[in-house]
Amino acid sequence: MRPSRNALLLEALGLVLKERRLELGLTQEDVAGEAEIDRPFVTLIEVARKQPTVSVFWKLAGALQIAPGDLASRVDQRYSKISKRSG
Repeated sequence: MRPSRNALLLEALGLVLKERRLELGLTQEDVAGEAEIDRPFVTLIEVARKQPTVSVFWKLAGALQIAPGDLASRVDQRYSKISKRSG
């Protein structure tokens, strides 16, 4: 069975967040502190187990030093690649 669109979007988001975090040399703890969320929540988002609210998405973008729109664009690009692979 093909994964749902939401599952693929969450996977794309997690991959993009982790990739950006590593580009910046940040730990999950660093990102969590800047975004004012718990580190386990960052982990769960990165592994596509939790879906952040819009406000948390905004905070994550700030913690990762990227505009929310640019972050959304990266997620969309990754989603396109993943959905082609999955379907």
